[in-house]
Amino acid sequence: MSHPERPAAVEVHHPIPITSVDPYTAPLVPVQSGVERQPVVWVPDAYGRMVPMPKHLAPAPVTATEPRDLSPLPLLDPVAQRLIGGGIGGGVLSAGLGYGTGQVISATAGFTSGAGLWILLLLLLLLRAPAPSAISDGGSTVNIRKAVIKRSHFYG
Repeated sequence: MSHPERPAAVEVHHPIPITSVDPYTAPLVPVQSGVERQPVVWVPDAYGRMVPMPKHLAPAPVTATEPRDLSPLPLLDPVAQRLIGGGIGGGVLSAGLGYGTGQVISATAGFTSGAGLWILLLLLLLLRAPAPSAISDGGSTVNIRKAVIKRSHFYG
């Protein structure tokens, strides 16, 4: 396993201040052609001073943020309102169905034990009773009722 080479020590550069130069007495320096020049931009440094920097090394410009929409929003999101309404409505529906089913089952149980017994007794009485054709002989029916009332008084 090979280790990467250590980076070389950083060389500190101390700039030499620029002095004014007399163009007539200055030595001749070769001029860079326009092909070799790169565009230069001025950017602020850490102390707020504007310094030149090649354009390809300059940081990307900061884009302006879009303005926010400050219109008031509803207290609850419309989707949340629909979900809450569906939950409450579904709960009420389930409670109503459960209550109604309980009432039907209770009535069925009560009918089979109470009213069903009475209906069965009435059916048995009707089946055991003589047929109406056997009773009637074509004449009229007369009911005779004899009542005996006895009262005793004691005046003593």
